[in-house]
Formats: sequence, C-alpha cells, structure tokens
Amino acid sequence: MTPLLQLENFCVSYGQVQALHGVNLVLHEGEIATVIGPNGAGKTTLLCAAMGLLPSAGGLYLAGAHMLRPSVEALVARGVALVPERRELFGEMSVEDNLLLGGFYRWRKGQRDQKARMDEVFEIFPRLRERRGQVASTLSGGERQMLAIGRALMARPRLLMLDEPSLGLAPLIVREVFKVVSSLRTHGISVLLVEQNARAALQVADRGYVLEMGAVALEGAAHELLHDRRIIDTYLGLGAPDRTNPVTA
Repeated sequence: MTPLLQLENFCVSYGQVQALHGVNLVLHEGEIATVIGPNGAGKTTLLCAAMGLLPSAGGLYLAGAHMLRPSVEALVARGVALVPERRELFGEMSVEDNLLLGGFYRWRKGQRDQKARMDEVFEIFPRLRERRGQVASTLSGGERQMLAIGRALMARPRLLMLDEPSLGLAPLIVREVFKVVSSLRTHGISVLLVEQNARAALQVADRGYVLEMGAVALEGAAHELLHDRRIIDTYLGLGAPDRTNPVTA
C-alpha cells in the first residue's frame, strides 16, 4: 500500500549545521505515527520541514507523489495541516472566528461548507461550542489546544501534524487531548505526532520513531517500543511501562 507520507533520506540544515540527516519515515492512511526524543533532537524541525516551512533535501512523498519543492501552499492544497507548538491562535478573535479562518482555504476555493464543518468540530470538542463567542485569549490552556486542533480540522485535512499537543497542560487535560487525537482515525485523518510525553504518545500511536541528534535512533510498532528496555530506561523512567492508558483511563 502506498504510504500517505514518506520521508526518504530527509535532511535539514541551518547554515553549516545539519539539524536532520538521513531521516526515513513512513505513515500510512488511517495511522498515527509519533516522533519522540529529547529536547533539541530535531523533532519540531522535522515537522516544520515536512510542512514546507523550512528548506529540506531528500525525498518527501505525499500519497506517492514526489514533492520536489515542498511548500506550505502545495501541502495544504493536498490536505496537510499543522498545529504548531505555540498554537498561534488569534487571541483577540472569538473561538468561532478562529475556526472560520481555519476553513478559509476551502472558502477561497469555492467550498462553502464552513458551517457544517464547524458543527463537526463542535461534535469532537463540545466545549468549543460552549465557548464559541468567547475571545480566544481568555480560554484555558486545554481549551486553546482544542481550538488549535479544531481550527486545523476546519480544512478537512487528510494528514494532521501535531507539535507537542500536551505542552503545558494538566494531566487530566492531556488525557482528554490524546483521547481526541486517537479518535481522529475514525474521521479519516492520519496523524504525525511530535511529543515530549513519550508514554502518552506511544499509547495512542501505531508506529513510533525515536529521534536523537537529528537522526532516527530507533523505530518500530508503538506497542513494542513502549515495552522496549531502551525506551523505558531513557524516556519512561519508571523501570516498567505504565499500564494506565491516557485514552481509556
């Protein structure tokens, strides 16, 4: 089966400094793949370059099509959306207006389904419906993360890239966010997830990649990595995997 996203010998440099070198990654339709690793390993750089925000070398294939010069415009047109680490909401605008901006590309293309799409987002995030008239800057951290994801979903992406969705959130909210991330499969959305919380990420993902010093140090089925002694010792830190799944607990 042709992967939805494939990176081959993917490289990114900042001047003379190579931030990513020789990264190979595969994400199939309907899957969640996670990239974990320490701070400074290049995880965010990987997402930004895969979204066309940074120049890259090597192969980037989307549904089998080689993206020779990846750009944000080209990737958005092919159904890719990114939720950045800082969420980048319009703080002085309402929840509803932030969501409408997420659907602007489809509106510009003549697709007038923003209301129906917003209702779908509200089904996923009922709290946003309650806050639809509220200014985004007054939302809690968890609500802002929900809004950032909801805004990306307004574009009806095939592939959603998430950068550190649990950052700065309380454990109960983290559990709620990851439950939603896991459920996106049922909406026909594949997810590339960059996450510092290795345990939570591996519990919702199908496949995992460990990035260290700009290269893939380990990869495999997420459930196998969750029980890999190297992952336990380096990233989980408890000597044994936690049996509490953030999605179902």
